[in-house]
Amino acid sequence: MHLLLSGVVGSVAYGLAGPGSDTDRLGVFAAPTVAFHGLRPPRESVVTTDPDVTLHEARKFALLALSGNPTATELMWLPDDCYETRTEFGERLIDIRSAFLSAPRVRDAYLGYASQQFRKLAAAPPDTGGRRRSAKHARHLARLLHQGRVLYATGVLEIRLADPGWFRAFGERVAAGALAEAETLVADAEAEFARTRSPLPERPDEEPVERWLLDVRAAYLPR
Repeated sequence: MHLLLSGVVGSVAYGLAGPGSDTDRLGVFAAPTVAFHGLRPPRESVVTTDPDVTLHEARKFALLALSGNPTATELMWLPDDCYETRTEFGERLIDIRSAFLSAPRVRDAYLGYASQQFRKLAAAPPDTGGRRRSAKHARHLARLLHQGRVLYATGVLEIRLADPGWFRAFGERVAAGALAEAETLVADAEAEFARTRSPLPERPDEEPVERWLLDVRAAYLPR
């Protein structure tokens, strides 16, 4: 495997990490091109939990990002200090990050993932562990809605939150029983998406993404 781009994502990147937070890493790699012609194609993703690392093969990563997947998208918008590997192909990926974006997919992906967090909130048991999980789900619900609205309205993904304290306080309020506040936040975000005219196109620009992927494949053919 040839690692192209990797970095620290999640709570550390957002500025939401606490004393017990894990450090999550995400990366994109290229498998040897000839491996795709054998009986057993290379793995599309490699995931470990100790440490917490997720690596996606170049094509899998590109498809995730083109679909609007928030986690894949954020790898291309990290603050410089969060990157750990930046090869030439990684830099090119950052350069074309806007090509992956489209208004409908950003809206649907960020609202969809936020709705998943809300369902987890509603299902969380009312014990101490459940309260900690609820606070985490609430923080990420609010973070997804905020990032999605900013990205939809401006075409720029804000990774490091300007006011992380607000998101922590919101998480604690929701975990203490203010589930209606989370429900209202989702409804308000849906209304804001509906009334915002996005500068993003209706469809992503696949041409530079395809060119990047073909160049990756050419680079990892046998010499």
